[in-house]
Amino acid sequence: MKNTLYLSILTVLFLISTKANSQSRTASTNSNTQDYTFAAGLKFGGYENGLSGKYFMNNTTSIEGVLGFRNSGVVITGLYEINQEAFNVPELKFYYGFGAHIGAIGSGNYRRFNGDSQVYHNSQILLGADGVLGLEYLIPQSPIAVSLDLNPRIELATGPFFDIAPGLGIKYFFK
Repeated sequence: MKNTLYLSILTVLFLISTKANSQSRTASTNSNTQDYTFAAGLKFGGYENGLSGKYFMNNTTSIEGVLGFRNSGVVITGLYEINQEAFNVPELKFYYGFGAHIGAIGSGNYRRFNGDSQVYHNSQILLGADGVLGLEYLIPQSPIAVSLDLNPRIELATGPFFDIAPGLGIKYFFK
């Protein structure tokens, strides 16, 4: 059921990008420029849900931070991302990158995206490496961006184990 939902979201984003590409544009289509400098919003993911911020250091490179909350815990994630135009649609950006996370969880279940859970009887530190691969769509004539991505993660402190989960982001951006 989850896979169907994520596939549906990705399909909608693709259809939106196709429609946007077929319409005539009066704006420049230079793919070497970012459309905003900073964005803040919400991130809903397979691991945590929380607050996110994205800052462009130059035209194609950005850093993104997520303060995520999960059952009995909090995790801070930092990502270094490369951004480029996707499918010749100026409003649609492809991004990929890497980073790390650190956090803590209390006793209870550590839910993994594949459905497995591990029970912890004490508080645990979370520490590991992260990746990201996704699409971001800037809604025309609005300061809103919507993103859909995959987030692979290697958990070292409570593992080691590898996990991957989707993420959905909604951001308000500032020029």
